[in-house]
Amino acid sequence: MPLAWLYKNIAESRRRQAWKAKNEPLPVPVIVVGNITAGGTGKSPLTAWLVGQLKDAGWRPVIVSRGYGGKSSEYPLLVSAETDPSDAGDEPVMLAQATGCPVVVDPQRRRGASWALAHELGDILVCDDGLQHYRLPRDLELAVFDGARGIGNGATIPVGPLREPVSRLSSVDYIVVNGVENGSGGHLKNFDGIEHPRIYSMTLEPASLINLKTGERRSPGDLCGQRVRAIAGIGNPGRFFDTLRNLGARVTEAPFPDHHQFKAGELETGKNEWVVMTAKDAVKCRRFASRNVWVLAVQARLPEEFSESVLSTIRECSKQLTP
Repeated sequence: MPLAWLYKNIAESRRRQAWKAKNEPLPVPVIVVGNITAGGTGKSPLTAWLVGQLKDAGWRPVIVSRGYGGKSSEYPLLVSAETDPSDAGDEPVMLAQATGCPVVVDPQRRRGASWALAHELGDILVCDDGLQHYRLPRDLELAVFDGARGIGNGATIPVGPLREPVSRLSSVDYIVVNGVENGSGGHLKNFDGIEHPRIYSMTLEPASLINLKTGERRSPGDLCGQRVRAIAGIGNPGRFFDTLRNLGARVTEAPFPDHHQFKAGELETGKNEWVVMTAKDAVKCRRFASRNVWVLAVQARLPEEFSESVLSTIRECSKQLTP
């Protein structure tokens, strides 16, 4: 409890100092997708979905990321689908592959954002996992939760899962709950006791099964009855295992730490058994994958009301930024 109290006060102090600094706003809208809890919540699928919505609406989005797990010799780093995850981190490479839009990695997100604009890479910035990075100005904040875990016991690290106290949610623009289907049109009245005018549900749906070695695509339904060694080095591997079981797979679980750096021997499996992994893990295993290694690609689904509201808010932000 003393450590949790200290963690909470440090987090609040950092936030106050950042707001007092009043960083100069950037000349384009900045959207931050993040969470106040530790562990996986579904931020990256939401980021990919949001980028797709922006592209359809005529924007040229750029994703800005810290690049957790990557160790590049220089920053900012422009990430492509072929970039080595050891340089950029697994999530930026996965997002580059999934979205086809520019991804800029820099531990100093403000510097990365400014570099992206200086090189005219786009006209709107989406920051993946940057809710607590207050040096980056933002026009819109989306906080994502795992619907099954919620706020846990409501305490900050290390007693509970919270990076910031629940009161932080009063200043975010939207709350997105992953794995909950409820309410009219996906709009939730409250979540885990949290009252907020804009709480929406999100589901992650299996989109396709892709062979990591050959690129062959199959239906997720082909997993029904198949023996599978399920590999997941993500924040919440249980969600992935449950997805495979819901598709009818006979699952042997193989969880690894988040952002785990895989080796070839960790993908070995028995006869007539497939290895199935997440897209985030797959970007680190392309070099040594065998023909029985498959990737389950998922896509986020959110209510149309949420999409319309976010795009409308962004248009208003853009008008205010225009000289």
